[in-house]
Amino acid sequence: MSCELTCRGSLLMASTMLLAFSGCGRKPARIDPPVLEPAAIGGVAVMEYDANGDTVLDAEELTAVPSLVAAQERIDRDGDGFITKEEVVDRVQAWLDSKLGITTVVCQVIQSGKPVAGATVTFEPESFLGGHVKPASGVTDETGIASLSVAAEHLQDPKVTGAQVGFYRVVISKQQDGQETIAARYNAASTLGAEVALDALSDGGLYKFELTND
Repeated sequence: MSCELTCRGSLLMASTMLLAFSGCGRKPARIDPPVLEPAAIGGVAVMEYDANGDTVLDAEELTAVPSLVAAQERIDRDGDGFITKEEVVDRVQAWLDSKLGITTVVCQVIQSGKPVAGATVTFEPESFLGGHVKPASGVTDETGIASLSVAAEHLQDPKVTGAQVGFYRVVISKQQDGQETIAARYNAASTLGAEVALDALSDGGLYKFELTND
């Protein structure tokens, strides 16, 4: 399995650094980035989770928004442990400046050291993105790997696959006989988060989620 994952990672490293293209002509149309307003997003993000009203998000407040925790090292420019409206604004503007419309996103789900097959992984955009970023999902194979895609109806070209730039709450679910087999902290009350951005696609674009049973 390690050899297969290494090979996949090498291929993904090349593909994720390219913008997604579509169309059958000699000059295919680029998939445009989602329409986002950085100032509005920054203001709403902080207001929504700023429980003590000090206009910044501290470590305790960030527990409610795991997507920002996942991206904190890229958002928190001064490294003081707090996230401000201005830092969120700058991060969203960086997405727009990258011109990235959609990119390959691959996840691996491991539970108690073993790959989980047949799990649905969904990247759910944070509400403060205003609905402009669409969810992306995929189902894991026998190696626990899933390639995520936005639903075709949300794209300019239904043949294009991948996920848009954004902050996401990650939901991992596997139903068996009508019952959820994965703990609620990974789905109904998910504590998992991710950022999709050009400079966040480390490890060849492979997002690894290691789950526990306790």
